Amino acid sequence: MLESMTGYGSAEAVESGIRTLVELRSVNNRFAEISVKLPRQLLSYELEVRELIREHFQRGKISAFVQIQVDEEQPISVSVNVQKVKAYKELLESIKRESALDTPLQLEHILRFPEIFENGTTSLDNVGQCWPSVKRLLHEAVGRLKAMRRREGEELSLDFRGRIAGIDETLRLITSLAFGNLEAVRKRLSVKVEAVAGKDLVYSRDRLEMELVLAADKLDITEELIRFASHNKFFLQELDNDESGTGRKLNFLLQEQLREANTIASKSQNAEISQKIVKIKEELEKIREQLQNIE
Repeated sequence: MLESMTGYGSAEAVESGIRTLVELRSVNNRFAEISVKLPRQLLSYELEVRELIREHFQRGKISAFVQIQVDEEQPISVSVNVQKVKAYKELLESIKRESALDTPLQLEHILRFPEIFENGTTSLDNVGQCWPSVKRLLHEAVGRLKAMRRREGEELSLDFRGRIAGIDETLRLITSLAFGNLEAVRKRLSVKVEAVAGKDLVYSRDRLEMELVLAADKLDITEELIRFASHNKFFLQELDNDESGTGRKLNFLLQEQLREANTIASKSQNAEISQKIVKIKEELEKIREQLQNIE
């Protein structure tokens, strides 16, 4: 199964008042190039994040982004520290006595001390609390990225199969043309031989006929057509291969297909065959462009 190098995967969750978002983006690249952007609380886990991603992808430029923040929808938990309230009250009453003040002690006097309130808002500095959630979401994002890359790979596979089928059909037409072309070349050479033989020249007829056969054989493209068809067969088989490195194998087969196409065009010396080879090479070029996106 083919896997594209282009894709996106994300995962998000809110746990213990902390909202965590993990995003992965992937584009074409000859090798596996991984960049990671983490919040300061998780910088010590950068290597682990890289290795986790590298385990699942062989090629592609992959960017990982992790964001953690306090959930804005989380209710704020505020409580009063009774012990501090009593302590500040006693302190104020002591000051009042020492200063011989008659002013009564009011609630607003105690409220001037913010230390009596305890904010229950979740802290982001607890790395031990953040990392397990980030790691789980990272696995989810990797799975979704891989699934998207495979879906695109399936679409590319369908395109490749259609183009290879069209190339096979064109090769069958070239095969039929090649047989007639070989006969036409032999006849054309025979006419030239007869023209030469009609003159008062001394020559070896056997040697001339042998050269005629050799010249015609040089135009025979049967072997190239057979090899081309074989490359097409292996190309289709490789599309169903689940092993890594499929993109490199397909690129190698494509180079062989182009080689056979060029040889056929140079040997046939037939305008109609040359036109069909041009069409085949156009299809191969379209396949080559798409193969740059296969892992």
